[in-house]
Amino acid sequence: KKPFFKPAAKPVVSRSPTPTIVKFAREVIRELAGHTPLEKRAMELLKNGKDKRCLKLCKRRLGTHKRAKAKREQCAMFLRAAARKAK
Repeated sequence: KKPFFKPAAKPVVSRSPTPTIVKFAREVIRELAGHTPLEKRAMELLKNGKDKRCLKLCKRRLGTHKRAKAKREQCAMFLRAAARKAK
């Protein structure tokens, strides 16, 4: 009977939290520059209720499913914030 060997632990891709100054700088840049063409198109699709099409678009442009889901959620958050501001 062979002894059981536990596979080596894979390094976890973890990030440290974004520094406050970097967060602030990104916020200012977003405010001045506006949204990217990808984000504009994604938000338009989300407004029309085409969540899956939005995910497909983001996945094609960004490369991975995980990044696409994050971008779709970010665009949905922008829409929610705009709706809140409009009230």
